[in-house]
Amino acid sequence: MDLKGKVALVTGSARGIGRAIAIELAKRGANVVINYAHSGEEAKKTEEACRQYGVETLVVKADVSKREEVRAMVERIIERFGRIDVLVNNAGILGKALKPMEVTDEDWDAVLAVNLKGAFIVTQEVLRHMKKGKIVNIASIAGKDGGTVGPHYAASKGGLIALTFNLARHLAPDILVNAVAPGPVDTELISPEIKEKLRKLSLTGEIAKPEEIAHAVIFLLENDHVTGEVVDVNGGRLMD
Repeated sequence: MDLKGKVALVTGSARGIGRAIAIELAKRGANVVINYAHSGEEAKKTEEACRQYGVETLVVKADVSKREEVRAMVERIIERFGRIDVLVNNAGILGKALKPMEVTDEDWDAVLAVNLKGAFIVTQEVLRHMKKGKIVNIASIAGKDGGTVGPHYAASKGGLIALTFNLARHLAPDILVNAVAPGPVDTELISPEIKEKLRKLSLTGEIAKPEEIAHAVIFLLENDHVTGEVVDVNGGRLMD
């Protein structure tokens, strides 16, 4: 897919991985919809960074776990651009680091609502308008090896990988669906002490930068012969 002139929605793109993805899309000439739930000022910074590349932007507040807000967001995009060509389901939360018997119903529901249900809701609402395009889900190494945050987070990302496979089977050949599964990423969500520990677990001696995850997303969007794949970006921590 040539991304120039395409319309791309990146959920959770106010900062971190989402911001990096939005900027990489803008660099390639895509018009970018920046979604956020709480970080309005950060979303404006992402918009400013994207506009430097001469593309059109739209900033929309919407909690991806709430269908009415997602539907309203998608309607705004269609009113503005007339179509959606690319969806990147990036919005997600870590939740509290918990052992299995420490996870409450509230912990479980909060993480699954955003990370898995939210991605499905956004996908459904976008598919009402997307006839041909690309979808990339941002999963996690935790969806493959269980991770270290807890069963709620691992289940949400494992479910997202399974959802990717299911969508890929049902939507091809017109819509190609893939996922990126990062290991630890250098964002404000991880303390400096934890980052240092994580570096030692990586074969590269580093943890990923948000831009490195964004590059994997761009590969999946630009390549028209890849669907139903999960691209690992984890510095060799998990090999399969």
